[in-house]
Amino acid sequence: MNILGISAFYHDSAAALVRDGRIVAAAQEERFTRKKHDSGFPFNAVKYCLAEGGVGAHDLDVVAFYDKPITKFVRILETYFSVAPKGLKSFMSALPIWLKQKLWIPLEIEEALERCGIGSVPELIFPEHHESHAASAFYPSPYQRAGILTVDGVGEWATSSFGRGDGNRLQMLKELHFPHSLGLLYSAFTYFTGFKVNSGEYKLMGLAPYGEPKYVDLIYKNLLDLRDDGSFRLNMGYFGYLDDLKMTNRRFEELFGGPARGPESEISQREMDIARSIQVVTEDIVLRMARHVNEITGEKHLCMAGGVALNCVANGRLLREGPFEDIWIQPAAGDAGGALGAALVVWHQVQNQPREADNVHDRMQGAYLGPEFPDDEIEAFLKSRGYPARKLADGEWARTIAELMASENVVGLLQGRMEFGPRALGGRSIIGDARSSKMQSIMNLKIKYRESFRPFAPSCLEERVGDFFELDRPSPYMLLVAQVRRERCKGMEESGKLGIRDRINQVRSDIPAITHVDYSARIQTVSRETSPRYHSLIKAFEDLTGYGIIINTSFNVRGEPIVCTPEDAYRCFMRTEMDYLVLGSFLLDKKAQPPWKEKQNWRQDYVLD
Repeated sequence: MNILGISAFYHDSAAALVRDGRIVAAAQEERFTRKKHDSGFPFNAVKYCLAEGGVGAHDLDVVAFYDKPITKFVRILETYFSVAPKGLKSFMSALPIWLKQKLWIPLEIEEALERCGIGSVPELIFPEHHESHAASAFYPSPYQRAGILTVDGVGEWATSSFGRGDGNRLQMLKELHFPHSLGLLYSAFTYFTGFKVNSGEYKLMGLAPYGEPKYVDLIYKNLLDLRDDGSFRLNMGYFGYLDDLKMTNRRFEELFGGPARGPESEISQREMDIARSIQVVTEDIVLRMARHVNEITGEKHLCMAGGVALNCVANGRLLREGPFEDIWIQPAAGDAGGALGAALVVWHQVQNQPREADNVHDRMQGAYLGPEFPDDEIEAFLKSRGYPARKLADGEWARTIAELMASENVVGLLQGRMEFGPRALGGRSIIGDARSSKMQSIMNLKIKYRESFRPFAPSCLEERVGDFFELDRPSPYMLLVAQVRRERCKGMEESGKLGIRDRINQVRSDIPAITHVDYSARIQTVSRETSPRYHSLIKAFEDLTGYGIIINTSFNVRGEPIVCTPEDAYRCFMRTEMDYLVLGSFLLDKKAQPPWKEKQNWRQDYVLD
């Protein structure tokens, strides 16, 4: 049975194809349109998934959409009527989109499938939003049974939910309802500190270690009433998202000593302290929720999804301090993963098909579920454009790239299938030497064109993770933060006394390029079994340097989606100060390339986003 899952119309639209319970393909629409967090109908992602699976005109059996649009529309109507006449402006801005597009999803799907050559529309199923999240968390997980926790902004009404999974069955037990939302609370602080909602939350998390938790008590006293089970009520008198087009209002500004920081303006100590404070509150709420799930379900494993599950600092703390033996987080935890979850709901819940789990291996295939480009296609692309390149033999590929990194070169890497989810995991990555004291600054300012305070993550050989970090298990999807081993750290006593600029440039360990200011790192472990070519590259670097660890950041510039095709990768390579580009087996030297000419101001479109 071929099941197509779709998420669309809010942010991170995506499609996924599941065949007889196996994940065949999954991708976000943004990777094809080159529009960050593209929310439009994922026509290109649908087309890719069907092509990857060889789905013909009459081969598609079911389409699953990741939430219930009518229920969501009812929530918007009820919300407006509850605050009227306030909120008229925001309501009138949303209504035309709903009336024109979001209430006509079956027709959108029918038209899209016709464009893809699908002759007739198969059965159409609409799971609930948090059911899709829960399915994306549990069904691909390694566990035969587990507790489930989903936390995001809002679905139809639910903002958080929990339940249990056992075999092929999901049972959702309880949920927290809009407007009381941890995702929206965190996004309100994202907005207030000058970052873009739905994309700047990573920046807020990265900024937090520079500050002190000075506002925690203020937040608890004024903004939310938190209970022991992790449920809470927000004081809506401080927020604008019910009746305005802004996340916060004047009372919020007065509470935190002035207006919101303007985008691109200087970051002050206030923003650092606010970031740290809301991060502490978020971790506290997640821990309380998880403990309650453990108390109610009695399960020893936990599966997580929803946008808040991408907060890898909270995840790391939950793993260390929480009641569960282990946790597994869906790598595409946000709305994109809802497409996959919806398809899996159909297979396991609706069709009641069995599920196998060995409590060790997940079913995400390393999240390498997107397009792949064989060497003959890459060679044809390079020759057609006249781009000089050297083809590396299999035996020299890893060693050659490792030598380039060891000489402090920055390398763009496109190989294998593209990753599904927000993290680059070696398929579409920019890589470098984690030992370099200057690499963080070089990559932030000359490659990524982003804020200098933002940390970089390591890719580490799975078998070496304990040598570098206080972590005793794999972290394949870069969703756990752990401390660098103390014996590798430097300057810990004086670190807190330095200003932000000095702290950014401080050499904090013998792997300084991936050691954040609090001596932590967001870790990806690389398995020989799941990612053999990327593993061989890091192993070659270890053979050369003694360090089985490198920098891995996503192959894009700030504001741009991660690259998908060789053409995307070459364009990003030439726009930045990367030294070398690897496309499959082909190595390109920047110095050998023809002059690059731009047709438009790409920095205005991407970097200033």
